Amino acid sequence: MRKLFKHAALAAAVCTAAASTAAWAADAASNYPSKPVRLIAPFTPGAGTDTTARMLAKHMSEQWGQQVVVDNRTGAAGAIGVDLTAQASPDGYTICLISASHSVNSATNTKLPYDLTKDLQGISQATSLFYVVYVNSTVPAKTTKELIEYAKANPGKLNFSSSGTGGLQHFAGEMFNHLAKVKMVHVPFKGSAAGIIANLAGEVQVGFGTLFGVRPHWESGRFRVLAMTDSKRSPAVPNIPTVAESGVPGYEVDQWYGIIGGTKIPKPVINKIRDAIATALKDPVIIKRLARDGSTPVGSTPAEFTKHIQSEVNKWRKLAKDAGLQLH
Repeated sequence: MRKLFKHAALAAAVCTAAASTAAWAADAASNYPSKPVRLIAPFTPGAGTDTTARMLAKHMSEQWGQQVVVDNRTGAAGAIGVDLTAQASPDGYTICLISASHSVNSATNTKLPYDLTKDLQGISQATSLFYVVYVNSTVPAKTTKELIEYAKANPGKLNFSSSGTGGLQHFAGEMFNHLAKVKMVHVPFKGSAAGIIANLAGEVQVGFGTLFGVRPHWESGRFRVLAMTDSKRSPAVPNIPTVAESGVPGYEVDQWYGIIGGTKIPKPVINKIRDAIATALKDPVIIKRLARDGSTPVGSTPAEFTKHIQSEVNKWRKLAKDAGLQLH
C-alpha cells in the first residue's frame, strides 16, 4: 500500500511539474516580446541574408510594437552567428536567419561547436531562391546539354566560381559535376561578387548565382544564362529551363533562407515568432522586393522547417560522400 501511495505521489508530482512548465510556457508567449529581440544575421551587411533579415525585422517590429534588432555576426562561414544562437538563453529573444549554406556546412564540417539538427530548431523557412547556371561569352555553349558536351570533350578546361569552399555555390557546381559526369574545376572566391568579377575577366568560365547578381551581365550579353537550379521553372523567368529538364535528372539546388532558434525555446514562443514571420511574408511590399532577385516567400511551420533542414543536411552529406569531396 505504501508503494502504491508513493507511486501515486510521484505521478502527481510529475503531472504538477508538467502543468507548471506548460503554464510558464503559455505565460511566456502571452507576454512575448516584452523587450527587444535580437535577430542574428551571420553574414556581412548588404548580403542577401542581411537584406532579408532587415525586411523581416522591420515588419515584425511593427507587428509587435517592440524592436527587432538585426545583429551581423560574421565569420567561420556563418557558424559564429549560429553558435551564439545555440548558446543564448532559451527565451526567444535571440533568433537567427540562416541560409542553405549552413546545411552544407553542417553536412561536411565535423568540427562545428553545435549540431544544427539537435541544438537548434527551425522556426520558419522564410524564402526559396533559385540559382542560375551561367557561362561567359568565351564558352561555346548555348544550352546545358552543349555545356556538358563541351566539358566532357575538354576535361579540366572549364573552371566554375563560388563564394567560398563548402558553401552552396560550391556544392551546386559539385552536384553538377557529379550528376552530369563532368570535371569542371572549382575556384573559390571571397563572396559572390568576386566570383562574378572573375567570370567577367575570364579567370573562370562558369558560375552558379542569383538572377539578381547575374542579370545586368546577362542583359548586356557578357554572360549567357543556360538554366536555373530549381525543380520547376519560375514564373519570373519562364523561358529559362531547369537544369533537371536540360539533361541532368535529379539536379536541384535551393538557396533558401529561414529563421531558427535554440531547441529549448518554448513552443508557444516559437509559434508566436513563426506567426509574425508568416504575416510579414504576406506583405505585398516584401513579396515584390523578394521577387526582384527571384525569391519567393514560404512561411513554413516550425515542424516543416525543422524537417527541411534535416533533409538538406542529409542531401549534402550524401553528395560529399558519393562525390568523394574532401573539404576539411
